Amino acid sequence: MAGSIYGKLFQISTWGESHGKGIGVVIDGCPAGLELNEEDIQIYLNRRKPGQSKFTTHRQEGDEAEILSGVFEGRTTGTPISVLIRNQDQRSRDYSNIMNCYRPGHADYTFDAKYGFRDYRGGGRSSGRETTGRVAAGAVAAKILRTLGIEVHAYTKAIGPYSIPEEEYDYEQIFQNPLYMPNAVYAEKASAYLSECITRKDSSGGIIECVITGMPAGIGDTVFDKLDANLAKAVMSIGAVKGFEIGDGFAAAASRGSENNDCFRYDEDGKLYKLTNHAGGTLGGMSDGSTVVFRAAVKPTASISQEQDSVDKDGNNIFLVIKGRHDPVIVPRAVVVVEAMAAITVVDLLFSNMSAKMETLVDFYK
Repeated sequence: MAGSIYGKLFQISTWGESHGKGIGVVIDGCPAGLELNEEDIQIYLNRRKPGQSKFTTHRQEGDEAEILSGVFEGRTTGTPISVLIRNQDQRSRDYSNIMNCYRPGHADYTFDAKYGFRDYRGGGRSSGRETTGRVAAGAVAAKILRTLGIEVHAYTKAIGPYSIPEEEYDYEQIFQNPLYMPNAVYAEKASAYLSECITRKDSSGGIIECVITGMPAGIGDTVFDKLDANLAKAVMSIGAVKGFEIGDGFAAAASRGSENNDCFRYDEDGKLYKLTNHAGGTLGGMSDGSTVVFRAAVKPTASISQEQDSVDKDGNNIFLVIKGRHDPVIVPRAVVVVEAMAAITVVDLLFSNMSAKMETLVDFYK
């Protein structure tokens, strides 16, 4: 199966299935000498793992990271880093009734159309559990970025109809509620809405916002490897994400040039800055030195307990009720996945940027 590798110089390859023995990632291109241990990765995995609240699946997975290679005496060796997360709480029997039919909103039909064969237990590679390996790699990427003064932070901007206005953000609240929302009042409203969805055997979508601070100007390339284009690909590769926007995004279409342009100024120290940030931290596909801001639209969880119209492989129209343990909303657990993919993308582009200027090569090799 192609398509499981992302990145050029900082490259990750995720592997494993939802109901296999384990899941994980191989990280290639991490420089030697980075201090790294399993706890660094575990902090990120704990934010993604199931069973955190009534709004996440009750599948009980410890999601404990095991570093199998690439680290010696607490430091990376420059060789591939392999991370294993063992599956411990599979209940494959819950999926026996969908063996020969197609769940609405899932990849069941398209997998069969492409391969003529699929792992129906939880979706196999198309399961959200695949993102566990991404998060492990993202933890490594984020640690590289922090050594450079770059921080990546994501949070829930909206759940269903409840969207937090930017002027009402309280970032200290993000880790104070299970939805990772930067506003306690909106988190309560969203929680009540999700409880209603659960009662109705339904699910909800939402919006994740991500900010990247400390970015130097000039990261990314002007044609096919734009910073915003690569972020879009990385984030859109997350299974539940159905939309991406950076800066003002779609709102820019209703704006005028005089309103949308970010004008420049020098501060008293002679440092260039922008008066506004409608572009979301990029110009011409490259970072402009201001905060990178983007958002991802996450669809409602496809697995719901309501009876739905479907078909089976024998050509019959059927009614399907999906069994198993599923999140009524994916957004809270996807927050760290978006953060991870952003970190991986930025690290890869930073490494590529090291060959952009001749003087950089001369300084390094002379």
